Amino acid sequence: MFKKILIANRGEIACRIARTCARLGIAVAGVHSSADRDALHVDCVGESIEIGGAPATESYLRIDAVIAAARRTGAQAIHPGYGFLAENPAFARAVEAAGLVFIGPTPESIERLGDKAAAKHEARAAGVPVLGGSAQPSRDAAAIAATVRGMALPVVLKAAAGGGGKGMRVVRTLDTLEADIASAMREGASAFGDPALIVEPFIEHGRHIEVQIAGDGKGQVIHLFERECTLQRRYQKLIEEAPASNLDASLRTAMLSDAVRLGERLRYRGVGTVEFIVHDGQHHFLEVNPRLQVEHPVTEEVTGVDIVELMLRIAAGEGLPVRQQDVQVQGHAVEARVCAEDAAQNFMPSTGELVEVRFAASGVRVESGVRADMVVTPFYDPMLAKLIVHAPTRQAALDKLDWALGETQVLGVETNIAFLRRLLSLPDTRASTFHTRLVDEVLAEWRIATPSAPLHTIAAAAAWWLRDARTAGPAYGAWTALDVTGWQMHAGSDSITPLPVLLVHSGGQTHEVRVGALAPDGEITVQVGAESVRLALTPLADGQWRLRRGDCYETLHIARKGEALFVQGGAGAFTLGMASYVNQVAAARKSSGQLRTPMMGMILQTHVVVGDAVRAGDVVATMESMKMELRITAEHDGVVRALSVQPGQMVERGLVVAVIEAEEGGESGAVEKTEGAAA
Repeated sequence: MFKKILIANRGEIACRIARTCARLGIAVAGVHSSADRDALHVDCVGESIEIGGAPATESYLRIDAVIAAARRTGAQAIHPGYGFLAENPAFARAVEAAGLVFIGPTPESIERLGDKAAAKHEARAAGVPVLGGSAQPSRDAAAIAATVRGMALPVVLKAAAGGGGKGMRVVRTLDTLEADIASAMREGASAFGDPALIVEPFIEHGRHIEVQIAGDGKGQVIHLFERECTLQRRYQKLIEEAPASNLDASLRTAMLSDAVRLGERLRYRGVGTVEFIVHDGQHHFLEVNPRLQVEHPVTEEVTGVDIVELMLRIAAGEGLPVRQQDVQVQGHAVEARVCAEDAAQNFMPSTGELVEVRFAASGVRVESGVRADMVVTPFYDPMLAKLIVHAPTRQAALDKLDWALGETQVLGVETNIAFLRRLLSLPDTRASTFHTRLVDEVLAEWRIATPSAPLHTIAAAAAWWLRDARTAGPAYGAWTALDVTGWQMHAGSDSITPLPVLLVHSGGQTHEVRVGALAPDGEITVQVGAESVRLALTPLADGQWRLRRGDCYETLHIARKGEALFVQGGAGAFTLGMASYVNQVAAARKSSGQLRTPMMGMILQTHVVVGDAVRAGDVVATMESMKMELRITAEHDGVVRALSVQPGQMVERGLVVAVIEAEEGGESGAVEKTEGAAA
């Protein structure tokens, strides 16, 4: 076995690999970018070399820098994790040429399987049913367009060099073909360093089932059964489980056999995942991911096999430590990917500092790469953590995962937790009657909006804010005494301030808040609009507060960052904007017509010049953040009076992109996300 390895990755997967190495007594070193100096994986690994700038192309995708780091730290082998260089045959060859061991398949296998077109060729040769489409990948946009025009629509464009939903576009009409090709190629180049695409028929209502395989490199290949990855949004997996439910036994056997046969044909070394699309009782080969998969924990939970350990032992020349007959499935496991994204804003990635990060204390496996006080940057995908649960039955596992998500607090950025819980409650999810388009179809009906906090949550937030002002203020300030509201003193009366004390912004609404005096027993009357709530807040441990309303008690998690207050309790998680009424009134002004960046990122292209007339919906600029393209668009007709960015420019959140003089009143702009997913 190795004495020391280098983990050439970041985030949760780097932490997860390090954990297995620690159990096996293997020393580890890692790498990080300038943006990840304070990242959790740097601390988990313990020894890490900074190898370049924040963009992956300047750090995690630099083969020379990764190998130099391995040599510098004395590592004998390199584990690539997933993404970045994991499926790059040039990297695997460079590792071997440097006298190191690549913990993964041979470079030849990666070439034959990592490229989607080449993998389809191998599958056909192994007698595995394959969808039609491109015979070869292409970097020629005109050639790709010609292939699409020769096929029946819809078709799907796929980045040939990678997976994970990146670099994928469904083409339903030729009107957007050129734009779809350009966008998919850019995303493929950004995520995998290669813009090449293939084209395939698009199956609307299939199931996505994948088989985990492992081989010793000498012809022996086993499977670890299958995973269900059907719940996806825009080709991005959301919830995965093992084993697949409502699957015909003969179909399962055929897929498992096909996956093993394909591995045997290639004398596959290491672990890999063979993916299939299932439709009308038949399965067709999609691709092979010759690497560790994001969702591998569900397979580990039901089989008891540590897949990372399996990779290490195979790479160290120990062969397969487990026989096929010894691999059994026990119970059911489900995984959910918690991401920093805002469902109400078309799942736009959310960046910023994490104020609080807490997970369920027991009963759930958490794979995370973040902690409180870390900054979620725009340079990498937005996944914050994976929650994995195991139970005797599928229904029990789904219930357990829902509970675990409810116990999770991630305050400081928007997350998809509420959305994931809603997916778990769908009848089709519960009955395993879903398909890969289900999420996109129900989203068209849900019309997700930013939730407004309920009355009692707003009242509790206001009471906490005033309490915090008393604590932070001077010893004899305007908020100090119990019977002082900041506006007037009371003599034990419950009188409400004549003017609002605070303006609380929640879910697109602004609430005027008036308060009464704080009673000696801690109770206070808070009036939100025309409604009044009598409540008391009592501090508990670790940022928790007990809210009492009459005989009703609730535990709240409350954290503050600047003028934002993050509150999570039984009613859900809410981000509230808090502002002094006096200050807000004094600062009120008309809209400036400014279009601002919604998050950190890089400007890819500007589409207007000063003096251009624009119509509502016109794209003013395109930016990239978290490997996803965002279009900044005008919401009203007008004339561009200023343009302050240029292609290639790195921008912070809130930077003015352009100033549009409106023909009529209205807000200045909006942001929309392209169809491609971020992670």
